[in-house]
Amino acid sequence: WQNRMALVGYARVSTIDQNLDIQLDALKNAGCKKIFSEKKSGTSKKDRTALDECMDYIREGDTLVVTRIDRLTRSILDLQNLLHYLKEKEIHLKALE
Repeated sequence: WQNRMALVGYARVSTIDQNLDIQLDALKNAGCKKIFSEKKSGTSKKDRTALDECMDYIREGDTLVVTRIDRLTRSILDLQNLLHYLKEKEIHLKALE
């Protein structure tokens, strides 16, 4: 078993009219080799397929990288639950802004 300690990016915009490119470029420039992205509302974690896939992919020792914390969720409760999950799995979180 080898710990790859990867930088894993997650990008989200709320509407299909918004563009992911700025976030994707920032995550690539930060060294993320794998990036999950989606166009979904941040008010609920429900139906956030890319975030779920990201959580399935990311491993102990990895760092989840976002441009801003609010890209993960706009719900304080969802954020608390996500932070608890990351801590339990020994996954780091880095916000670029």
